[in-house]
Amino acid sequence: MSDPRLANLAKILVHYSVRAKPGDRIAIACLGSLVAGMPLAREVYREILIAGAHPHMLIHQHRTEEFAKDFFTLSHEDQINYVDPQTLGVGERFRSLIHILSLVNTRGLSKVDAGKRAARAHAYQPMWDLIDVRTASGQLSWVLGCQPTTGYAQDAEMSLEEFEDFVYAACYANSTDPVAAWEQVGSTQQRIIDALAGIRNITVKGPHADISFSVENRRFINCDGHLNMPDGEIFTGPVEDSVDGTFESTFPAIAGGVDCGRVSLALERGLIVRAQAEKHGDHLNALLETDAGAKRLGEFGVGTNDQIRVFTGNMLFDEKIGGTIHFAVGSGYAQTGSVNKSGVHWDFLVDMRKGGQILADGRLIYESGKFLIP
Repeated sequence: MSDPRLANLAKILVHYSVRAKPGDRIAIACLGSLVAGMPLAREVYREILIAGAHPHMLIHQHRTEEFAKDFFTLSHEDQINYVDPQTLGVGERFRSLIHILSLVNTRGLSKVDAGKRAARAHAYQPMWDLIDVRTASGQLSWVLGCQPTTGYAQDAEMSLEEFEDFVYAACYANSTDPVAAWEQVGSTQQRIIDALAGIRNITVKGPHADISFSVENRRFINCDGHLNMPDGEIFTGPVEDSVDGTFESTFPAIAGGVDCGRVSLALERGLIVRAQAEKHGDHLNALLETDAGAKRLGEFGVGTNDQIRVFTGNMLFDEKIGGTIHFAVGSGYAQTGSVNKSGVHWDFLVDMRKGGQILADGRLIYESGKFLIP
């Protein structure tokens, strides 16, 4: 018997996050196991039909658990650089894209050559750039959701049942009116964004960060469930050559199933000049060498979801932890005004709950995990 909270999550993704309308072409893709992701994918498929839209199942070979290991092990250079025309067509012509995280083995690609993975990301970058531009213009909507799996539960050090409870609470899928809950999140965060309008400089200080950057003519984005589910953050794109200072991730930095532990980065005039990792430093350095944009920051975000209190090893949840911030190296988002392009987008999470501060044009607006804006 299907969990009613799973059906509720599908309703949120289809009717709230991407706001499906009759005639819309909507792609569904499982980023992980097709088998494990099928319960949520089927519920999403049903809700798309109920909305009068057209559902399409999409398979990313390099991001589908049943195929990815073989793809990276056996593929040659021309196959790595080949962009699937079906996937490209979605970016060019579809109205919406619903991605479902569904990994069973979250470390399944940890031994795959980092250079191959970086090359694959680089090959697909023009498509993601197109998606970013179409999203910024309102032509495309997309959302990333999660099917609870044993792999994610193990990473979070929870039982599957505990992880399911965690996911559905974080998404308000256990609420009698989840849409109203997310609308309240949106209005609360919008007041913060309105208060930040016109600021020029951000400074972050605390036990794990001493960094400043310009946000002049950049936009803060209200993440209230239309891009990620769960959501709960505000973010922007730092002016690319303005970033100076250092920060250290206070939680493990994980990319592609490789856990680099805590990572510290130093930047001068926007460029990373020093990068250190507790472990797998070669993986860190390989990704930072992917392209020129990988050595700059594409995003600065503040997590606001107080339903998420613990680290899970899954950035869909972790970057939303109330009382944390995150910096992403690599590709920025066009809707913020960022022009940084890269095949990499890697978030590093910093806990601010014990003495962290954010100053906007020299004014204290955030302290120890809480905004001071009424």
